[in-house]
Amino acid sequence: MAQPIKILIVEDEMIIAANISLQLTNLGYEVTGIIPRGEEALIHIKKNNPDILLLDIQLKGTIDGIEMAQIMQQDYNIPIIYLTANTDDAHFEKAKTTNPHAFISKPFKKLDLQHAIELTLHNIQKDDLAVKSDPINNLDPFVLSDCIFVRHHDKMVKVAICNILYIEAERNYCRIYSKTKEYLLVMTLKDLDEKLPTNLFLRIHRSFIVNISHIDEIATRHVVISKKAIPLSKSLKEELLNRLHTI
Repeated sequence: MAQPIKILIVEDEMIIAANISLQLTNLGYEVTGIIPRGEEALIHIKKNNPDILLLDIQLKGTIDGIEMAQIMQQDYNIPIIYLTANTDDAHFEKAKTTNPHAFISKPFKKLDLQHAIELTLHNIQKDDLAVKSDPINNLDPFVLSDCIFVRHHDKMVKVAICNILYIEAERNYCRIYSKTKEYLLVMTLKDLDEKLPTNLFLRIHRSFIVNISHIDEIATRHVVISKKAIPLSKSLKEELLNRLHTI
């Protein structure tokens, strides 16, 4: 069964946000959270990896919605749908620089929200097809003895293998978590597992590969790497413990 599209609502008017959340749930989407502040939303994104961001332009707090989007886009490529009420031309022009997929003016109808999300999903699919047709995007990661070259923002960048903490599966994608950045790859976890050096990396769960050298703790059903608890399959725990004896 396909996983539902995950949507984060960043809106400081709680009545509006709760109404949006109810509408999204009724439409079959998964709401990862309702966040009133841009600073809190950035933390939430890192932990929950939403597919779409519903973002109010005029947030209260130290940063507004546009500034939050600009910070987010330094590390993530999450489609944005702006929620706006009486935005002046200056804010509108500034918002355009973040390349949003849609604007919804408050107050809006359920159909407006539904159409904006469906259009965004349609554009995401088109972008994915464009990525797959671009030769550089079809390059598999280059795995060398001490590094791996991965695609990041339309170029190939070098990631030191010793800096990779763990890798998580996301549908037909993989997200590499290194000490400093995250990288999203258009390939399955199984395919990537076959390319990584087996002396350092081990698949400990159907959705996770870990760099054994970075494991801080091993519990009954999970391991801890850089304060992140990663699930450990019972059937793979013995292999992990045996592997630790050899490094």
